[in-house]
Parts: sequence; C-alpha cells; structure tokens
Amino acid sequence: MKIALSVADKEIARGPESPYFKALVAAGAKPEELQLVNPRDARRARAEEFDGVLFAGGQDVDPEFYGEKTKYDTVEVDRPRDEFEMALLDRAMDLRLPILGICRGIQMINVKFGGTLYQELAEEMDGGHRQEGSRSAVKHAVTVTDPDSQLADVVAGSCRVNSLHHQAVKRLGRGLRVTAHSEDGLVEAVESAEDYPFLMAVQWHPEELVEEHAEQRKLLELFLDKCREAATGSSGEGLKIRGRVRQGRIQRAEGSVEMSG
Repeated sequence: MKIALSVADKEIARGPESPYFKALVAAGAKPEELQLVNPRDARRARAEEFDGVLFAGGQDVDPEFYGEKTKYDTVEVDRPRDEFEMALLDRAMDLRLPILGICRGIQMINVKFGGTLYQELAEEMDGGHRQEGSRSAVKHAVTVTDPDSQLADVVAGSCRVNSLHHQAVKRLGRGLRVTAHSEDGLVEAVESAEDYPFLMAVQWHPEELVEEHAEQRKLLELFLDKCREAATGSSGEGLKIRGRVRQGRIQRAEGSVEMSG
C-alpha cells in the first residue's frame, strides 16, 4: 500500500514529523506506506503510483477557480498547489482511489466540484471559526446530519472538533453531499453523492486530535482501511483500472507496448 499526502511546503520540510504523517502512523499505517507530495513532485507524483490520496490543510484556494476576485487581505493563495491538487484529484477519481480531504482539502474538493467558498468567515458570517491556542484543543460541536454516510460509521451523532480555518464551503459542488454541520450551520463534512468507493472531506483537523479523541482516530483508520482494500483488490473496479494503467507503464518501460492515458 502507498498513500500520497498532498501537503504544504512546511510539511514537506517536517517529513515524518508532519502531524499528518504521524497521525496516519498512529492510526496504523507504516511509515514506508506514506509519501508527502507537493507541486514540485508533479512529474513523479502520479496517482497511478498510489492506493489513496489525502489532501491536507494549507493556504487558500485561488478565488478565480470559483469565479470570484480576492475580497480580503486575509486571503493567501497558492496557485501552483491548486493546479497540482486539482489535477491529482481528477486522476485519483478516474482511478477510483480513496480520497480524504482535511481543512483546505474540503475547500479544494468543493471548488473542483463547482462549488464556492466563504472567503473570510469573520467578514461574511457572525464571527469566525479560527481558534487561538493549541491546535489540539476542541472548540465546537459537529453534528452528523446524514445517518447513511460513511462519517456516521465513525462518529456517533456528534463530536467536538478543533477549528483552525477562516474559510468554508458556501455553495456545495455538484456531485457532493453534506454529511455534517457545525452549530452555526456551516458545512463541516462532505462525501461523494455518486457511486464512489470513498471520498470524504472534513473542515476540522483530525490529525491533531487522534491521541485523545477516539472518533478522530477511527476516521483515519477508516481511510486507511479503504486504501488497503484498494491496494489488495477488495475494492474491485478501481484495482482493475489501476492494474491496466500500471501494466501499460511496465510494458512501455520494456519498449513492447505503447498505451495511452
């Protein structure tokens, strides 16, 4: 099994000490099963090489991607990462890989599906969501609003989460469904509304909460389980697609067959 963790530059610098890396190891992944990637890895970070993709937190998605201009000085974009991750998401979905989005991850996924964002909650809503102090402290409750969701399999009704964001989902993208809300009505989690093996994204940071909050660890364990299924073939169709692509790559390397796609 191999999982791509698409992260900000500072997480690349941290390597195995990145909270995302450490949290997945705590949830049962082996260090050698995880690879931190960013736009500088675009040529070699191919979705075909992985059995799952995690899109982590970081700077804001460029509002141009959802048809708006930047409204506030607090909006800090990372256009190369936007382009890299949207291309990676496209290919991962073509291959039907398990996908998990965290904080920026839910925002990027929503934008890619045609949705929009609140650019600054402190300006566009009554109060913001960015907490002060420890990242592992919990600030507010999140309620699961879709009992048939995969999130409902790991969160029993509601849980308390941290809140480290200043943006959020505004208009939901087509092909997504909301699975959880915060107390003030903001979207806190989404999943695929289509027949897709596993696409889940959350607005909070479960990687900061795994040590003291069992449901957050279970969320990451669920993602790892889905990645293992993809790697071993339990997920069926997705493995067949990746198998054909990987076989084509091997044959190209041997100079015997040229395969498009």
